[in-house]
Amino acid sequence: RRAVSYKSSFLFPGQGAQTVGMCKDIVEEVPAAKDLFTKASEILGYDLLDLCINGPKEKLDTTACSQPAIFVASMAAVEKLRQDSGDAALDAATVSMGLSLGEYSALCFAGAISFEDGVRITKARGEAMQAAADAVESSMVSVIGLDAEKTGELCEKASADSGKKVAVANFLCKGNYTVSGDKEACAKLVEIAKPEFKARMAVPLAVAGAFHTDFMAPAVDKLKQVLAEVEVKAPRIPVISNVDGKPHEDAASIRATLCKQVTAPVLWETQMVQMTAGDFGEACELGPGKVCAGILKRIDKKAVCENFTV
Repeated sequence: RRAVSYKSSFLFPGQGAQTVGMCKDIVEEVPAAKDLFTKASEILGYDLLDLCINGPKEKLDTTACSQPAIFVASMAAVEKLRQDSGDAALDAATVSMGLSLGEYSALCFAGAISFEDGVRITKARGEAMQAAADAVESSMVSVIGLDAEKTGELCEKASADSGKKVAVANFLCKGNYTVSGDKEACAKLVEIAKPEFKARMAVPLAVAGAFHTDFMAPAVDKLKQVLAEVEVKAPRIPVISNVDGKPHEDAASIRATLCKQVTAPVLWETQMVQMTAGDFGEACELGPGKVCAGILKRIDKKAVCENFTV
């Protein structure tokens, strides 16, 4: 397994970072970013740039559209960094990682998949996860103010009380975890989080379904199919996986791990703790919003993170 240097860590955001109006300025300022949207729209069969700039929000927020939108927006941010600071700024990256969907941006940045194939994969993944979400009434809830163990206990109690399943899906940072599950179990969890477990907040999220749990299992076959059709290479720099907090290796293991990632919890907290405990220098977040930077600050207040937002 390759040794990892966290000196210059490149971070990429996940689903939920999208906003109507994003990428309006970057395509005017960075011709290479505009080219990416043109290529993506040909593959997708609709005008992705128009959707990002003008919405409607309801369509941009769908899993099917938001996944390719965030991927393309993140790669547009890479082109902004290239234009502003030259190839040397990109070559300085020693490791890359992405939050959930952002792992595809991280793999593309590291040369494991091409941009065009990244669009094809995120289109197929988004559509498959949308279909899986539509098949069952499921939901996600942000739980604030509890540690990981207590959040797990909250999920167990809500599952027992409702007779349905809910589990931790995103380990973001201490005191901030996202849970996924059956709609009834999520509703029960929101009901008992404050009075019984002393959570500060339990807020239902505006997402299509229970991501990073077995509820998404029906999406795996379609993802497996598209991953088999595209070229996957070993990345030029380490890319850390959400599934186990370890670097991706060869093409076969990348394909297998990405399929697992659909139903496995995101171990982002593990990744960030590892990063800041190593030879960490600074991070750079590329893409919509500042979610990764915000989580990093919660883990290490002194951590430096530059943002290339779109």
